[in-house]
Amino acid sequence: MGVLFYFSKTPRFIPEPVRSAKIFSIVILTIILPILLYFLLKTINKVNSIYLRSTKERLIPLLVNSIIISLILIRVLAKDEIIELYYFFLGILFATVICFIMAVFKIKASIHMIAASGFFMFTVAISMHYQININGTIALMMIILGAIATSRLHLKAHTYQELLLGTLTGFTPQFVLMTYWL
Repeated sequence: MGVLFYFSKTPRFIPEPVRSAKIFSIVILTIILPILLYFLLKTINKVNSIYLRSTKERLIPLLVNSIIISLILIRVLAKDEIIELYYFFLGILFATVICFIMAVFKIKASIHMIAASGFFMFTVAISMHYQININGTIALMMIILGAIATSRLHLKAHTYQELLLGTLTGFTPQFVLMTYWL
């Protein structure tokens, strides 16, 4: 979503073939490959379900995700090409590594909130960087953040602390790295 949002809002000229190649590569690496790897992990009994309820089940998927994000940073989004997306994915990598470290120490954070709050901060940063008015998008993102948190509580998937921890874990790396590209 972050990549599509960026390409839809950036005033920078990026040739259509480059844009399409980046989107295609990132879809393959962040959607298709993780789905296939999930089925592999399920087949070899490393995960019980897609919900990853225990911190032990989260270790391998988070490690694999860190590798995939690193691959994106090295091969797809060079720092000197599209700096905003490079730092967005670097923030995702930091959040994933922090979540992995917490899982090692048996601390569970909401991965849903990590993703949503990281994307929210990126949205705010893009708005500030290009000085564009996307207040409607930011307001919608705040509603979506609330809806995600409410649904996670309703499903009894997380506690308030796990939601707050996930929000901070997703928000903080994007906020800190924002200073490098703004």
